[in-house]
Amino acid sequence: MPTRFASVAVFLGSRFGSNRAFRDAAEHCGRALAEAGIRLIYGGGDVGLMGAVADAALAAGGAVSGVIPHFLKTREVMHRGVTDLTVTESMHTRKQKMFADADAFFILPGGLGTFDEFFEILTWKQLRLHNKPILIVDVAGWGEALVATIDRAIADGFADPSARALFEHVDGVDAALARLAELSRTSEPAQTADPAML
Repeated sequence: MPTRFASVAVFLGSRFGSNRAFRDAAEHCGRALAEAGIRLIYGGGDVGLMGAVADAALAAGGAVSGVIPHFLKTREVMHRGVTDLTVTESMHTRKQKMFADADAFFILPGGLGTFDEFFEILTWKQLRLHNKPILIVDVAGWGEALVATIDRAIADGFADPSARALFEHVDGVDAALARLAELSRTSEPAQTADPAML
C-alpha cells in the first residue's frame, strides 16, 4: 500500500442515505485506510456516513483527523473520539484545512455538502492550485450522475474536455485503494497551493 499518500480526505454524507450499500462502503473505506496505515481526514461529524467512516477507521486502529466548523459542532454532532479534532471558523476554512492536510481525496456518496466539497477541490485543481488525486468512489451507481453532470457541462460548452482528466471515477473502495497504490508508484509528488490563493 502507498507510503507517499500518508493521508486521504474523504468527503461523504452526514446522513446514511437510502441504500445500505452506502454505509457499508463508508465503513469499508475507514477500515481499509486504517489497515493501509493511511490517516483519514474527514468532516469531524459523528453522524451518518461521516460517523461510520471515522468509527470504522478508529476500530481498526487507524489515525483519524476531524475538521468541523464551530457552528456545526451540535448539528453534525462533533466526534469526540477521533485522534485529533480541529474546529474552524467557517466552512471555507474547514475545506482549506482538509485540503492542506490531505495527499488525495475520495468522494463517497453524499448530498449538497459533499457536492460543494468535490466541486471546490476540483475547481482548485483546474486552476492548477494543486495536482492531488481526486477519486469519485462509485457505490451503487451514485457517482454516475455526478460524472454525467460534468460531461453535460463539457457537451454544452461550459467546461473544457480536459476537465475529465481532473478526477477519476472508480468502482468501489477497493478500486480506489488499488488506484492510489498505482499512483504512488507512477505519479509525480503533489504540489500544494499557497492557502492565501484558495
